[in-house]
Amino acid sequence: MLMLALATAGFAVNFWAWALLSPLGPRFKQFLGLSASQQALLVAVPVIVGSLGRIPVGALTDRYGGRVMFPLISAATIVPVLFVGVAGQGSLTALLVGGFFLGIGGTVFAVGVPFVSAWFPPRRRGLALGVFGAGMGGTAISALTTVRLVEGGGSATPFLITAIVLALYAVVAWTVLRDAPGRTAPAQSLAARTAAAARLPITWQACVLYAVAFGGYVAFSVYLPVYLQSAYGLTPADAANRMAGFVLLAVLARPVGGWLSDRTGPLPVLVSVFTVVAVCAAVQEFTPPLMPLGTVAFLTMAAALGGGSGAVFALVAQVAPADRVGSVTGLVGAAGGLGGFVPPLVMGLVYGRFGSYGLGLFLLAVASLMTLLLTATAVRSTARRRTVAAA
Repeated sequence: MLMLALATAGFAVNFWAWALLSPLGPRFKQFLGLSASQQALLVAVPVIVGSLGRIPVGALTDRYGGRVMFPLISAATIVPVLFVGVAGQGSLTALLVGGFFLGIGGTVFAVGVPFVSAWFPPRRRGLALGVFGAGMGGTAISALTTVRLVEGGGSATPFLITAIVLALYAVVAWTVLRDAPGRTAPAQSLAARTAAAARLPITWQACVLYAVAFGGYVAFSVYLPVYLQSAYGLTPADAANRMAGFVLLAVLARPVGGWLSDRTGPLPVLVSVFTVVAVCAAVQEFTPPLMPLGTVAFLTMAAALGGGSGAVFALVAQVAPADRVGSVTGLVGAAGGLGGFVPPLVMGLVYGRFGSYGLGLFLLAVASLMTLLLTATAVRSTARRRTVAAA
């Protein structure tokens, strides 16, 4: 349990750093005169880098283990955090450069999944990975504290505090973390392992599932403050607080999704999740009053997306070969992050053109329905074949 707790803490701290720009998006828009599309690009850049970076980081974790990779990622993330905090807030270019390297923090997810999976037997991995996945609540820490710290202590304050926490975690992780007994490093090269993982049907199927489930969560966690201010006229602080509530509920639902997957199997959980997301997105498409219908729709969607994110990796842990979990996780994790990169850009473009977010939410509803169909057909068939082969 100590290893799970430390892994979850590392996930949370690095995601806190990864999400530092999102709550400050409206502030940068005001001071730098950014357009809606530029603001969307600013909060999306760390997402795409953190997503694509999971592919090599997952394969490196298969090779070197979480004991090395957790402190390494945490230490590397300190550099862009300090750059943005001290020198990178004066122009859009500097913010984009800093945001690019902030993406390093987002790759830590691909370290934690194989690390945690190795410590738990298959029948308990869903819950364990769900607990680890709750570390995505680091984005809630950012949402709740960043704006307040800037207002109370200056623009550099949240970045300096985050850098100190990252440094402390890196030291603790290097000192205390241990890889699971019996872990063996694969002999193949990084490229060969990534290619082997890419040939597995479950890899690409899980990529689609995670792109919608976790991608939807990431998209809302970075863009919801902008959406709430534009669509409902909320203040930056109120919008950030409501985004934190969305994130917190999704975080709490992720272990529940893993736990339910251990009990009923991940497929029924995923079918339910994508049905709920489709319905809620369709309701929100019409921008109903925020209280109560809009709030209910968003919070229900948060719970579904969080639970679905937990269920996807319960599925990966069951179906992917044990020696390729890290490589598969890297690819699937990248897809999830990319799923979060595209929607903010689409929402910014849609709002800039039509003055409404309805089309963007309609597209989310359609994507959820298509993913539901994939889950009930191709994914179910792959899981069944894997179960028969294992027997």
